[in-house]
Amino acid sequence: MSAWLSTVWSAGDVVAVAHEVEAAGYDGIWIADHFMGNTGTEERSDVALRDCFSVLAGLATAVPRVRLGSLVAGITYRHPAVLANIAATTSDLSGGRLVLGVGAGWQLNEHAAYGIPLGPVRERIDRFEEGLAVLDGVLRAPRTTVTGHHYAVTDAPQVPAADRIPLLVGASGEQRMLGVVARWADEWNTWSTPEVFARKSAVLDEHCERIGRDPREIRRSTQAIFALDATPEDVRAPVAVAGSVAQVVDTIGRWREAGLDELIVPVIRDDVTQGRELLGRFATEVRPQLD
Repeated sequence: MSAWLSTVWSAGDVVAVAHEVEAAGYDGIWIADHFMGNTGTEERSDVALRDCFSVLAGLATAVPRVRLGSLVAGITYRHPAVLANIAATTSDLSGGRLVLGVGAGWQLNEHAAYGIPLGPVRERIDRFEEGLAVLDGVLRAPRTTVTGHHYAVTDAPQVPAADRIPLLVGASGEQRMLGVVARWADEWNTWSTPEVFARKSAVLDEHCERIGRDPREIRRSTQAIFALDATPEDVRAPVAVAGSVAQVVDTIGRWREAGLDELIVPVIRDDVTQGRELLGRFATEVRPQLD
């Protein structure tokens, strides 16, 4: 079980909660890669967020045990060769605990505000696949050459990293994006309910079999907005799990039956006190019933 911490919080609060999470027995800490709150449109947000990889680099030296990861880095924000170097440095600072989570990019308002091209869905996925070819090569091959429409690297040297960095792809699209996962990813993440996860996981297996890859090679994680002692009507979120502790434990059990490897508990809310409370209750009331 892992925690997803909010970058709305102060840097001091992020580090403090990370220490608490590690002490409570969580296995990982995830950080989102966004620059402002999502409005669902190109309308700007007044909610500013801290940089994902600066936070991860700080946590790499502040918390010594848990896995650390980006959930997920938009490929549009940084050239993939630059992202590979950032990840390699952060991984070394952490002693090899970094998971590089990446995605095709989606949030309209930050792209509009910063003048970063996003493009229609097909273009995003095309760009993403080229970016993954660059990332995989620069992270893992002595030299990399990629000549594409969006990226071109020529005889680029491998970035220095003491350990192999797992590559996680965040994806939900069944027709094309899960095929991208099958080809490139060590790990896969999606928002889901147990039913949605089971269906998408089966589709991912089919994509793996189509290209001759063992589906068991891909570690699988998911998250939803959790609300203990609440009803679904109380929660304003597209993917939410609400109910008693027993009901939440039952839901997690159904995820596990569908092949889930890692449950991520998001606390991506402004109030650090509420975040601490939810993570504390998961550690003391929910997790003991899962072991």
